Amino acid sequence: MRLTTTLVLTPAFAAVLLAQRPDAGFGPRGFEGRAGFAGRGAGILGAGPGSRTPVTGAPYSATETLQRQQTLANGNQIATKEQSVVYRDSQGRIRTEQTITPSASSGKAPYTVVTIFDPVAGTRYVLDSSTMIAHQSTLPGMRPASANSERPAPRARPNETTSDLGTQVVNGVSARGTQFTETIPAGAIGNSQAIQVVRINWVSTELKIPVEIKTTDPRFGNTDMELSNITQAEPSASLFVVPAGYTVELEGRGGPRGGGRRVQGPR
Repeated sequence: MRLTTTLVLTPAFAAVLLAQRPDAGFGPRGFEGRAGFAGRGAGILGAGPGSRTPVTGAPYSATETLQRQQTLANGNQIATKEQSVVYRDSQGRIRTEQTITPSASSGKAPYTVVTIFDPVAGTRYVLDSSTMIAHQSTLPGMRPASANSERPAPRARPNETTSDLGTQVVNGVSARGTQFTETIPAGAIGNSQAIQVVRINWVSTELKIPVEIKTTDPRFGNTDMELSNITQAEPSASLFVVPAGYTVELEGRGGPRGGGRRVQGPR
């Protein structure tokens, strides 16, 4: 089903986040959830992809941008860019929005996919403006937390070193930086020489989410994820409910996978 790829906080964010360590944090698709991604994580709730700890008392809205650049062996380059808008309220509820532009050959008009994570009600909605259907699923159990809560440090990976980059202002907010350097030994994946992967995370000390993640990986190129246009204010409560005109369909716990059951008519 088409929505499967857009479920987690902007599609591309999700793929990137899932390939990174849990503390990379990006969100429903992207930094927040790009489940963004949230992407996540991304992650989804602000404490790393797959986190069950919603951050409360730290509302904001921002623009998430993911840019990738890869240079092929023949010198050809592939560059992509995706953007979404993310909101989080004081209760820890998250909304992400992304406009999907189908290929010109499809003849389909652009449409919007909205993902709403509501840890208060324990539900998630994926809204597709092209079908006016809101797919509802159940979130796993959540552990309450506040923006001031201490989180356990992630366990170190083999062949990985960590460097503290200190605190500085990144994209308008105070953030603490950490550099992770992972060395893949020669022969580990059929590589004739060691491969070094470097990721630099800048995490907002107040919002408890990454505001910038830069990754350099010789296998896949460079990835830059940023949270910009950050506004630390309470977003409208109307952003976290299914709007009128949508039909709600109940899905399985893992999200839209087909076979959903319609539980009510248009709202």
